[in-house]
Amino acid sequence: MSNNKFYTPDGFTDQLPEVCAFKREAEGKLREIFTGNGYLEIETPGVEYSDIYTSTDLVPQEELYKFCDQKGRLLCARYDGTVPAVRFAANLYKDEPLPLRLCYIENMYRFNQMGGGKQSGFTQAGVEFMGAAGAEADSEVIALAIESALGIGIKDLQVSIGQVRFFDGLSKQFGFTDEIKERIRNAINQKDSVTVENTAKEMGLSPSDAETLMMLIECQGGYDVIEQFRSRVSSECAIDALDNLKSVLDIMDEYGYLKYITVDLGLIGSEDYYTGIIFKGYTYEVGFPIIGGGRYDNVAELFGRKMEAVGFSLSLTLTVTALMRQGLVLDRKTAAAVVGYDRNIKGARAKAIALARALREDYTSVILDSTGMSEEELDRYCDLNNIPATFFVNEGDEA
Repeated sequence: MSNNKFYTPDGFTDQLPEVCAFKREAEGKLREIFTGNGYLEIETPGVEYSDIYTSTDLVPQEELYKFCDQKGRLLCARYDGTVPAVRFAANLYKDEPLPLRLCYIENMYRFNQMGGGKQSGFTQAGVEFMGAAGAEADSEVIALAIESALGIGIKDLQVSIGQVRFFDGLSKQFGFTDEIKERIRNAINQKDSVTVENTAKEMGLSPSDAETLMMLIECQGGYDVIEQFRSRVSSECAIDALDNLKSVLDIMDEYGYLKYITVDLGLIGSEDYYTGIIFKGYTYEVGFPIIGGGRYDNVAELFGRKMEAVGFSLSLTLTVTALMRQGLVLDRKTAAAVVGYDRNIKGARAKAIALARALREDYTSVILDSTGMSEEELDRYCDLNNIPATFFVNEGDEA
């Protein structure tokens, strides 16, 4: 039998003190950004009934960490922040007036998701804007996602935005069956141009319509991409989706964030989850987006409350990994000073305690030596641990 007491499970890892310190600092910055924009922080359980995900078909069951409670009920570790936030809004906050602005910074757990910087256990921060529709609400959330990434140190950021309703409209315009629509959707998500081309031939699409489908894989840009597609579609749903994207670009320009945005109409996501705008944020040195979000107007209804919603999540764990790979050097934060005392002198300890307390008013942290080191030993300890100041009390109470 192997002995695993020295190791962490696959997909999980210990964090060094310097990584923890940076991560906590980043969490603090994100809280300031979220609350500064009027979002209220909530905390949901780390364990949920698995029905929250499985009965709604919002998450693949095989990606859940599942286990049972003492009554045999099936539980799972929290998979994401969005679904619990919707449950929260539909139950505990069901009588609260809309719109609701909620945020969270919590640990998530996803089975067998690792590699390329991903971990099965990771920290995710996010916001959910509920009870608001339209391009302005979409833009508020996208701008907040960009502000969040920049605020914790990401400099090279690219946000791709798409529109699920554009593909829905295009599918109706071309007369796709549900089976064909799903096949094309999967092919576009996988950048599989061969399947798209063959399916277009199978459907008997015109060369122009087949080219339009191929453009979903090949074309990314700005306003120009929207206008290229506008001349090729007649579906009202698709045209409305393009209008939504154009409005979002206009608002992003007013935020000063247009330079981070790329229109990608091949970004169409999951049919059962997203219902409008969808976006992903990327930086270099990691193989996955650090930001994911979009509009999900149908999710709350599954929990008994009908309301539109848009949100985003940022993987703090993946972002820290990206920053470190991009050259961020994390310094281990050491104490600013150590206070020792001569144990053989009566009253020296009380004076050392008082000195340490006084120094903490000026220093970030001060260690009070509890191991009985001599003054020389204390100096060596500080040299080895890069602690700049040593104080040694060798006087006690006066006789």
